[in-house]
Amino acid sequence: MSKFFQSHGFKRFMLLVGIAIALYLMRSMINIILLTFIITYLMNKLATKTTEGTRKYVPLNEKAVTVTLYLLLAGAIVAVIYKYLPIVTQQITQLFDLIASFNVNPDDNEIARYLAPTFEKIELDKYLEQGVDITLKNITNIGKIIMQILISLILSLFILLEKKRIIEFTAKFKDSKIAPLYDELHYFSRVFIRSFGKVIEAQFIIAAVNCVLSVIMLYLMGFPHLIALGIMIFILGLVPVAGVIISLIPMSIIAYSIGGLMYIVYILVMVTVLHAIEAYFLNPKLMSAKTDLPIFYTFMVIIFSEHFFGVWGLIIGIPLFIFLLDVLGVTSSETPKQKPIRRSKKQIE
Repeated sequence: MSKFFQSHGFKRFMLLVGIAIALYLMRSMINIILLTFIITYLMNKLATKTTEGTRKYVPLNEKAVTVTLYLLLAGAIVAVIYKYLPIVTQQITQLFDLIASFNVNPDDNEIARYLAPTFEKIELDKYLEQGVDITLKNITNIGKIIMQILISLILSLFILLEKKRIIEFTAKFKDSKIAPLYDELHYFSRVFIRSFGKVIEAQFIIAAVNCVLSVIMLYLMGFPHLIALGIMIFILGLVPVAGVIISLIPMSIIAYSIGGLMYIVYILVMVTVLHAIEAYFLNPKLMSAKTDLPIFYTFMVIIFSEHFFGVWGLIIGIPLFIFLLDVLGVTSSETPKQKPIRRSKKQIE
């Protein structure tokens, strides 16, 4: 027992438990912590790739590129809040009204005749009233959310501008009296950035691509309230697998209201095509094959993470699970090192 408690694995496990407890105690600041990490990681990737791409033509400093990108992002956020927030609010309200007024006419066809009793039992009005109440509560806290986003943007900007100094200062703890603790924290941070950050980046890119392609297809089909639908598709696109299924429900209802059952078929074809693009093109390009979880594990992780972490759990549940798998050695996003090639004496000569 003494060997077990003194083992390296047990100490690493206890440190991980300590980190989890510390985050739980700071749960009131979890929004700022997660937003700061996500914004910092994504903006660092964008600034690095932009700098490498532009240096072929114009020599630019990475700090200047970072400041420019943050100014563009801040300007876009202000423009959206000032110009499009009233439009988005109006479209979301109209979208709720459209779904609430949905009914299946049994006289349309045989399929609708069977669907009518089912939709009467679902009682969409009650569910939508709960959804509207949740939306109104979020709108009343819009000032708090905007302040948290603003603080996260400022913190992430300072982190990226002083990235080298932060790394150099943090490295001093390696030779301090808490060197063993530093080594373990360095290991966890390296694995966390490599696994959690990679999956978050992939989720955002996939959600953005799905949002743009979906809005284009919905526009060609004559769907109303495209801005509200685009926001819904992007947010739900951050939830792996389950987000696509959840987004099918409101889109199918709107499709039936516009063009009947044939439009529902169009929606199913659109979602199938987008899922194929995600599964066979985006996922292999953006994520390692080892992070490709079975659908059963994906749903179980999403259900439990939503229960314990709320809305954030839907987005960060899978990345956290991948991080734990990486720590436990179940999967690893590191590229395996190539074995040295043995040469004969004749080849060496």
